[in-house]
Amino acid sequence: MKVILKEDVPTLGKAGQIINVKDGYARNFLIPRGLAFVADEKNIKLLEYQKKKIEEEAKKKRQDAESVALRLSEIQLTIKAKAGEDHKLFGSVTSKDIAEALEKQGFSIDKKQVNIVEPIKRLGEYEVEVKLHSNIITKIKVNIIAE
Repeated sequence: MKVILKEDVPTLGKAGQIINVKDGYARNFLIPRGLAFVADEKNIKLLEYQKKKIEEEAKKKRQDAESVALRLSEIQLTIKAKAGEDHKLFGSVTSKDIAEALEKQGFSIDKKQVNIVEPIKRLGEYEVEVKLHSNIITKIKVNIIAE
């Protein structure tokens, strides 16, 4: 039986793919769980329409991410943290701290998008990667100063 996947299924394929599976698997597992629907003419035409719509949305998201990346690359973030002797921080600066500082500057960035290579445990200037889209990554400068 040919079915169209509604969602990504790890062992079968990605959303929007038309695949051939056994009838029982489709009727008893995929369709009842909302993972797929039957690939008849009507549904295939609907899929083509939805693909165009999804592609347009993806293009818009990519353009938005590129403009945010351009603005982010121009800023320098300053974060105040408590520090002791030898410029060591009490604790460390995390991706959550950086995301909150970006939020205060008007950027809607999730902490999962901030990639810190190694923990920031000293005062100074660091470069941190921010992943905005699947293949749009920008670097921002973060300056850690004593409170």
